[in-house]
Amino acid sequence: MGPRENGPHRARKRFGQHFLIDASAIETIIDLLDHPISGNDRTSLLEIGPGLGALTGPLVDRFNELTVVEIDRDLAERLRQRFGDQPNFQLIEQDALQLNLNQVSDRQVTIIGNLPYNISTPLLFHLFGQRQKIESMLFMLQKEVVQRMAADPGSKRYGRLSVMTQYYCEVEALLIIEPESFDPPPKVDSQMVRLRPKPAAKINQATEQRLATLVSAAFAQRRKTLRNTLSGHCTTEMIEAAGCDPKARAETLSLDQFIALANQSPD
Repeated sequence: MGPRENGPHRARKRFGQHFLIDASAIETIIDLLDHPISGNDRTSLLEIGPGLGALTGPLVDRFNELTVVEIDRDLAERLRQRFGDQPNFQLIEQDALQLNLNQVSDRQVTIIGNLPYNISTPLLFHLFGQRQKIESMLFMLQKEVVQRMAADPGSKRYGRLSVMTQYYCEVEALLIIEPESFDPPPKVDSQMVRLRPKPAAKINQATEQRLATLVSAAFAQRRKTLRNTLSGHCTTEMIEAAGCDPKARAETLSLDQFIALANQSPD
C-alpha cells in the first residue's frame, strides 16, 4: 500500500497485494477517516493490510494510537524497521481473518484498510461478528463489492452481501479509485466505503442466525420464488404472515421484510 523502499517488494498474488501509490488518493482517504485526532479520543485506530505503509506513515504521524495487522512476513519486517521506534505504533503479524479485536485495544476500535479482494467478503463477515467492538470502518474494496454492499432492493446487485451488510451497518459508498493509483494496477476499479455498525440489533442472536440462513437460501437461486427457495425453512403461511408475497423473488424484499421473515418462528 505504498511506494517501494528498502529494495523492491514483489506483490504476492496469494495475498491479493496491490500497493497504493497515488499521493492525492492517500491524502483524500486519510481525510475521510472517521476518527478524532485529539488525545481524548475514545477509540483505538487499526489498519488492516498496511503493505508498504502508504497510509501507515500519515496515520502514525497524526493519531495517538495505531495498530497494524500484516500477514506478509517481509512486509511486517519492513513496517517494523520503519515505524517500530514510534511509541504510538503496534504491529500484529497475523492473518486478519483470525484477528480478535480484543488483541488490539481494550477500547472501541476504528478500522481502516485496503482489503485484499480475495478475502474481502469473509473478512467483512469476520468483523461483523465483532461489531460491538467497532466504532466505524473505512475500507477500500473492489468497486463491484461496494456497489453490492450498498445496493437497494430490485437491483441486480442486491443480494446476500447487501442484506447482511445493511443489517449490521450503515453503509456509505464513497470515492472511486482507478487502477492507475496502484502498483501493480488491478484489473478493476476500487471504491472506498464507510461502515458504521448499528447500535443495537433488531432481533436476538438466535433469530439473527436464522436471518443469515434465510437470506443465503433466498438468494441461492435468484430466479426462483420465495415459496421455492425457502421451502425448507418457511411455510407459505409464514411468508405471508411476514407480509411477503410467496411468489416474489428475494431481490425484491427489503431488509425489514427479511427481518420479519426471520422473526417467524419455525416451531
